[in-house]
Amino acid sequence: MPHYSGPLLTSDIATALLTARDTGDTTWSGSMDLGRGTGTAFLGVDTWRWNDVDYPYPEGLKDRTVYYWDGEDFDRAARFSGSLIKLVPTEWGVPTFEIDGIKMLPTSKESPLDDARRKVALVQPAGKVVLDTCGGMGYFAACCLDAGASRIVSFEKNPDVMWLRTINPWSPDPEAASSGGRLDFTRADVSEAIREIADTSVDAVLHDPPRFGIAGELYAQSFYDQLARVLRRGGKLFHYTGSPNKLTSGRDVPREVSRRLEKSGFVAELALDGVFARKR
Repeated sequence: MPHYSGPLLTSDIATALLTARDTGDTTWSGSMDLGRGTGTAFLGVDTWRWNDVDYPYPEGLKDRTVYYWDGEDFDRAARFSGSLIKLVPTEWGVPTFEIDGIKMLPTSKESPLDDARRKVALVQPAGKVVLDTCGGMGYFAACCLDAGASRIVSFEKNPDVMWLRTINPWSPDPEAASSGGRLDFTRADVSEAIREIADTSVDAVLHDPPRFGIAGELYAQSFYDQLARVLRRGGKLFHYTGSPNKLTSGRDVPREVSRRLEKSGFVAELALDGVFARKR
C-alpha cells in the first residue's frame, strides 16, 4: 500500500493554526508529520495551505488522536474491524498505537523508536538477515535498516495495523529508496509463515508478540522450536515480554519464556523488558 504524504494533525496543531490565524498571522511554522520534519503553512481566512494544497481549518479534534486528510475532511487515523486500532501521538513525536485502548508500545520514558533501537542493538543486526516476527509499526525494522541489516523479513497479520503503518511517517516503507529493497513486509501469521522459512537461514530474531493472553501461540514451545530451527548457530534473539504483574496474573512470563527458550536450544537471560537469547 502506498504511504500517505499529506498533513497529519493533532488537537494541539489544530489549536495552533487557529490561534495564529485569529491573531492575524499569515503563516505558521511547525511539523505536519509528527516531528519528522518542519515546514510553513500559509494562513487564509477560511483555508490554510500546506505544500501547495488548501485545507479547511479543523475543528473539534480530540486529544490523543492523529488525523489525516481523507480527500474530504480530516479523519482519525483509526480503524475498527472487531477491535479499535488507532495511531496515538506522544510527547516524543514518534507515535504509538492502541488496540481497544491498550497501548502497544512503551512511551513513558522515551520514544517508542528509541526503545526499539536499544532492543535491536542487542542482536547486532549490521550485515545480517533479521526475522521481525510481529511487525507492528515497523520500529524494529526501521532500526535494523538504519543499523545496516542486509535483509529484514517482517510479518504482520492484522490488515488494520498494516494500513496504520501507511499513515505513520515513522514507519518504514518497503518501497522507498531508503529501504534499498532490504525490507520484505508480508501480511501473514508468523506462527504459520515461519514453517516456510528455511533452516538456519536467519542471523537474528526480534520477537515482539502481543501479550500472552491474546497470542499464546507465539509463546508456545512449538513456536520457539521453529525460531531455533530457522536461526543459525550463535544467532541472537530478543523477545519482548513486558513486565506483567505477577501478583495479579499469577505468572512470571519472562522466566517462563526463558525456560522454554532453553528447552529449544537457546542460552537465555532476562534483559531490558524481555529476554535476550543466543542459539547454542
